[in-house]
Amino acid sequence: METFKLLLFFLLLLTALSSAIVTLSLKQSGDNEPYVGVNIGTDVTNFLPANELVAFLQVQKIGHVRLYDADNDILEALSKSKIRVIISVPNNQLLAIGSSNTTAATWVNRNVVAFYPQTLIVGIAVGDEVLTTIPSSAPLLMPAINSLYSALVAANLHTQVKISTPHAASIILDPFPPSQAFFNQSWSSVMAPLLQFLSRTESPLMINLYPYYVYMENKGVVPLDNALFKPLTPSKEMVDPNTLLHYTNVLDAMVDSAYVSMKNLNFSDIVVLVTESGWPSKGDSKEPYATIDNADTYNSNLIKHVFDHSGTPLHPEVTSSVYIYELFNEDLRSPPISEANWGLFYANTTPVYLLHVSGSGTFLANDTTNQTYCISMDGVDSRTLQAALDWACGPGRANCSEIQPGEDCYSPNNVKSHASYAFDSYYQKEGRAPGSCDFKGVATITTSDPSHGSCIFPGSKKVSNNKAKTVVNSTDTSGVADSIRWTSFIGNNKILHLLLITTLLYVPFQTIS
Repeated sequence: METFKLLLFFLLLLTALSSAIVTLSLKQSGDNEPYVGVNIGTDVTNFLPANELVAFLQVQKIGHVRLYDADNDILEALSKSKIRVIISVPNNQLLAIGSSNTTAATWVNRNVVAFYPQTLIVGIAVGDEVLTTIPSSAPLLMPAINSLYSALVAANLHTQVKISTPHAASIILDPFPPSQAFFNQSWSSVMAPLLQFLSRTESPLMINLYPYYVYMENKGVVPLDNALFKPLTPSKEMVDPNTLLHYTNVLDAMVDSAYVSMKNLNFSDIVVLVTESGWPSKGDSKEPYATIDNADTYNSNLIKHVFDHSGTPLHPEVTSSVYIYELFNEDLRSPPISEANWGLFYANTTPVYLLHVSGSGTFLANDTTNQTYCISMDGVDSRTLQAALDWACGPGRANCSEIQPGEDCYSPNNVKSHASYAFDSYYQKEGRAPGSCDFKGVATITTSDPSHGSCIFPGSKKVSNNKAKTVVNSTDTSGVADSIRWTSFIGNNKILHLLLITTLLYVPFQTIS
């Protein structure tokens, strides 16, 4: 009897382990996990050298980037970084590549073969919004794509490197409600063969989607909260009258309009890749919704939305990956003002605002590090700084006691240093909230601790460490923390979970006589 019980127990154990291992291996083998990447534009004063750029990307835990060209210095610097990159054929090179297989082969050899696999080139974006920005070049698009693909086949890289072309959202007509969407039929001669190519090569439909522009063009119709992914009451949700699907945000509706447009041309096996999306943090008088608060809200919620794996109402099983536009503010861009203010960071790598993406994986370290400070910007005249300092220490109720004569932060005795301390005091008091480090444009966020000597800034880790020394010994709470960690570990580990269940099943056998 004892032998039978043991045999039954181990059979149950083997079954449980086999089931768990199969489940885990299926999950681990999938390469289709949605991700968030960033676009890297280079119209920036003092753009970072390639090696410093890659180091910055690694610090920020950014694993996917899109370039608007095939900058060889950046591709070389990305070698062995494990950062996946989409490179691009600029619009002005379409003619040469589309009219010559030899030119296409040379381009692939120079910009792909020379770097792969040390540099993880995963895609080639052929042109950018060609159909809507330079329609005269539309006939060149498919010849260029086919020539590049042939070159990849010759190099045996056609399964590793996908080819597509980013479109503007305006190629889709009547996008709301999504069920009525269709591609502009003026481009049927391009879209039909393009979709055939994407389906055959298992490549994505690349499209640039901006809820910001949808809102600006439809104020009064599209609620701002809907554009920003904010929670909505059911009465404010967009409902597609044909499918009765509820849309809680604009982006999902735009993605589904792309799927419907493809289905109308009998394609249902092509994934949508959002190659650009974002929100400007500053604009002119005609762009009142281009603010730091809105940019922070949109991009933070966008990141969470992707990592929630929630898909769209029409396709909940598929979550599109998204490239945020963009990494840096491109200060050399032509007006309007918003054109230069789409970045997550300034050119000197300080964040324009702090994204609130806790719990969304390890993407973007500028949220997970709480060591951020607000200091005065360089080049601001002392009178303007003094006015901001007076406000911070007065109506702003910042703690300015440490910059009084004889205190630790009085020296150096100049308005810039005192303003930095006051700005940081206010910023920390406000919980580093979006917009709390501005002071009419004279302050900036930094990740470098501005503390010096005995002058410790309010947000400094040194303050936290000093406070930690005064805390009563809390060793007796560590057991609770360990217990929580252990429970969490078991709760998320299928093999251990099934082992425990199987053991519990075995216990009754032992007690039966």
